[in-house]
Amino acid sequence: MPHSSSKRCRGTALIALSLLLAGLTQASQAQAPQFLSPNPKLLAQGIPEIPQSLADKVTAYNDFRGHAFVDWHPRQREMLVSHRKAGANTAQLYRLTNPQGELEQLTDGADPVGEASYEPRQGRYIVFERSSGGSEVAQLYRLDGKGAAPVLLTNPDERHNMSAWLHRSAQLVVTSLPLDRTAQGGTRAQVMTDIWVMDPEKPEGKRRLAQLEGGGWGVRSVSRDDRQLALTRYISANESELWLLDLASGARRKLLPAAGDSARAVYFAGEFSHDNRQLWVLTDRHSEFRELARLDLRSGKLVRVSADIPWDVSGATLSRDGRLLAARVNADGRGELRLFDALSLKPLPTPPLPAGSIGALHFDQQRGELVMGVSHARSPSQVFSVARAKTGWGAPQAWTQAYVPPGIDASRFGEQQLVRWKSFDGLSISGLLSLPPTQFEGKRPVLISIHGGPESQATMGFLGRNNYYLQELGMAVIQPNVRGSAGYGKRFLALDNGFQREDSVKDIGALLDWIATQPNLDASRVLVTGGSYGGYMTLAVATHYAERIAGAIDVVGISHFVTFLQNTESYRRDLRRVEYGDERDPAMRAFQDRISPLSNAAKITKPLFVVQGKNDPRVPYTEAEQIVAKVRENGTPVWYLRAENEGHGFARKENQDFQFYATILFMQQTVLR
Repeated sequence: MPHSSSKRCRGTALIALSLLLAGLTQASQAQAPQFLSPNPKLLAQGIPEIPQSLADKVTAYNDFRGHAFVDWHPRQREMLVSHRKAGANTAQLYRLTNPQGELEQLTDGADPVGEASYEPRQGRYIVFERSSGGSEVAQLYRLDGKGAAPVLLTNPDERHNMSAWLHRSAQLVVTSLPLDRTAQGGTRAQVMTDIWVMDPEKPEGKRRLAQLEGGGWGVRSVSRDDRQLALTRYISANESELWLLDLASGARRKLLPAAGDSARAVYFAGEFSHDNRQLWVLTDRHSEFRELARLDLRSGKLVRVSADIPWDVSGATLSRDGRLLAARVNADGRGELRLFDALSLKPLPTPPLPAGSIGALHFDQQRGELVMGVSHARSPSQVFSVARAKTGWGAPQAWTQAYVPPGIDASRFGEQQLVRWKSFDGLSISGLLSLPPTQFEGKRPVLISIHGGPESQATMGFLGRNNYYLQELGMAVIQPNVRGSAGYGKRFLALDNGFQREDSVKDIGALLDWIATQPNLDASRVLVTGGSYGGYMTLAVATHYAERIAGAIDVVGISHFVTFLQNTESYRRDLRRVEYGDERDPAMRAFQDRISPLSNAAKITKPLFVVQGKNDPRVPYTEAEQIVAKVRENGTPVWYLRAENEGHGFARKENQDFQFYATILFMQQTVLR
């Protein structure tokens, strides 16, 4: 009996010890730091493990959700919008039948949908564009109703764009471009644009209207009698042409520039007048800026409409009765509405509008109601409309309500400030400055965020995730518009072309000088980042001004102009040669090689973070891989993040989130110590 009792005691003690050890192990595991793993589609090299606590802390800033207008229904007061719902990875197509109504989801899938149109006579079905994995190889689909499976309308071996509908029948004009993967040797010496007319309910019967040389052709509008198409042939940011195409014969006629006019200018086709005798045009032929003009198709006379506006007109829409024209003006980076009498061409008073920057404008063709997107520093994009009444315009009506996550007070978000500095040659350069809240004392670290393009522009609006850098990290954000940016006149736009490429990099050098003069900014803690051409600028700044920055974040950037031009998709190559120079010219090729970041990688001595999509048709992923390898050879720390299911930037939320976490970690290790 005593022996049995002793065994039981020893067993009890062992059990107690085992439970104690298990508890200690669990407690140790609970105290050990937990880390976030990248999803299976992400390749992460050199990036330290990301604490789960960091992801938890910033998660709310990953979930701002706005809405983008897509199309009006032709018969009913309802619209299509693009939106990313809660928990989803990508934006999809939704039907909205009344202001602030419930969204009815129409598309679903791994890839985003942002372009779509109702069948224009009855709205019986919808045609939408979608590409796979960021490839930009857009295909067209017909959607017959909620729950119906989308019907593929186009050849997957080409890239397609739905351009315009005929007015008297539900036929769609489509442009198509070949892909390098379908060419012998994987590239094309010559690219042809096909223009088709298609009945989306009988796509097999499509008819080719024309085959045009080059990849810069686009269809803007169809005449009201369905006899002619207005075409724009894009040559460069500073030059384009306007053509008419006869739908019956396929014959073409160049409208602008007029015969004998040798001045280089841009001409973008707009809508036809209701009597088919005139065409609305955007052009900088007579000014530094793109003006709204009216072209008489018989006489060729071009009448200036917005000559007194010292900014670009970026778009216009005609009312259903043809009597009112609404135009969007880019006023120093802020979208503003202008109205004109389409008959007398006189300016008209504008309706009351919500605060913010106005986006694309569209008239409803049944009621003459004008819809617009509005983005504000304190709100993601929302959709508003204004309707005409006998006594004028009604109050703006919100169709959607942007989502701001709980716990974030967006009313605290500050407005962007316009700042200017002098560059090396005395040229005035501007940018948008966002400052952190006053609770952050002392000189603040700075993020310089350079836009792509280069024919693009940093504009006013909602900053999305970037608000975390301001509100929680106390960083200042500067978005410069260096020479070559759009919005400041055609001469400014051309100042970085060809052999002048590095002058835009010197504009960032001058910005670094300006930062050093500001009492609230810390010139010793500056990060530079940018995407696409902004990625090139980021790498170039890292080679020219390594001693003046703490690190660089290159997103889908060009690392060598020669390899970029050789490997970008053929339908883009000639268009990019006009901007960056033709690498087939020996002098230009030598210059491109000399200035490219890859050739100067030894000068990149501060930490580098490179982000790339594997399926990028614009800046191939090889541009990222070669700069990563070269900089690592020199011993500089390099983080590399590549997504197998993305293209020219990340479109999927789960990938964007991981990039965001890694970016914050990079900031913490460079400028926030």
